[in-house]
Amino acid sequence: MTTRARRAAVAAAAALTVAGLLAGCGTATPAAHAPAPEVRAGGAPFLATSLVTPAATWAVVVMGGSAASHNNFWQLFVRPAGASEWRLVTPPGVPDNGGLVVAGGGGQSVVTAFRPSQYLTFTPLTRTTAGGRAWSAMNPLDAALANVPDALSAAPGSGRLIALLTDGAVETAQPGATAWRTLTTRHALASTPAGRRCGLAGLTAVSLTPAATPVLAGTCARPGAVGIFAASNGTWQAEAPALPAALARQRVTVLRLTRTGNSMTALLTAGTGPGEPILAAWSTDDGGHWTLSAPLRLGGAAVTSASFGPGGAACVVMTGRHGAVITGGRAWKALPDLPPGTATLAPGPAGTFQALAVHRGALTVWQTSARGTAWLKKTQTINVPIQYGSSG
Repeated sequence: MTTRARRAAVAAAAALTVAGLLAGCGTATPAAHAPAPEVRAGGAPFLATSLVTPAATWAVVVMGGSAASHNNFWQLFVRPAGASEWRLVTPPGVPDNGGLVVAGGGGQSVVTAFRPSQYLTFTPLTRTTAGGRAWSAMNPLDAALANVPDALSAAPGSGRLIALLTDGAVETAQPGATAWRTLTTRHALASTPAGRRCGLAGLTAVSLTPAATPVLAGTCARPGAVGIFAASNGTWQAEAPALPAALARQRVTVLRLTRTGNSMTALLTAGTGPGEPILAAWSTDDGGHWTLSAPLRLGGAAVTSASFGPGGAACVVMTGRHGAVITGGRAWKALPDLPPGTATLAPGPAGTFQALAVHRGALTVWQTSARGTAWLKKTQTINVPIQYGSSG
């Protein structure tokens, strides 16, 4: 480990034991660090998301006030499998204004990364194996994690990690994250035969298959090409779905790429204008074959949150209080106008969906009817103690 990384590890461990911090508020004073340029605020709004693991459903949202005044605090909530209510489980003691990125590691294991903000220049990592009831610090990533929801992935069982950095580098760590090494970079991947065929313009997501094989995704400059690449025999192979003829001339971005159970799930955008359609894609053989959904036309709206659930379910939140879901078939279903302040959607019990709405320090959970034709009621409200001004 480099000297800088050792200093970062000590600082992160110290930050996690600062006395007097409210568990879950995420408003600690940044760890002591040498002077460095301030990191640009990031995270809002697209890092808001939810994910389903075998033991629970997790949701990440930003709460509080203005990011410009550092009053935006990212929070993590969990709803254990079989439970009806959410709990606040934000890891304490590390500043989280830059955003949280969460990766499921199998069972009750979840790793949370704190994106750098203000004068924090590295990425602290913390892990729970108890459904968020207790957290333990890991060796940090001595770099800035990218500002996308799939910037971190953990292999189930093995504990291997993979991370996408803001500069386009991809790093991996063995169980325990005692040391990170560079796997590739955007430039190096773009120079491979698969990268050249795509015209790789940028990386947007990283993932690990159940066998811990790295899979990367990005934006292709070549029309009709989909940028999904898997490591194979010391090189990178294209493992992407073929687009329908109607979209073959569009530039494609992989908006999300994640593992759900034993499947890979991707969310694609085709085109560059405000009306660009999005498609969901699923693979049960690590990218060898893909199933595509029908396009979802956005009608000028923009996607602000995307999340996935079991059985191929996907949910998107769009501007204008629009939302849509797909449950493994080819057709998307529009939801009723979302409750005001909806930050993300999550699968609910018995085939329903839940909207997690935020108003400053209050999180309100709404639930659809069984057929998804109406928002029935507020099922829960959680008031989060926000320490305004503590990160200024």
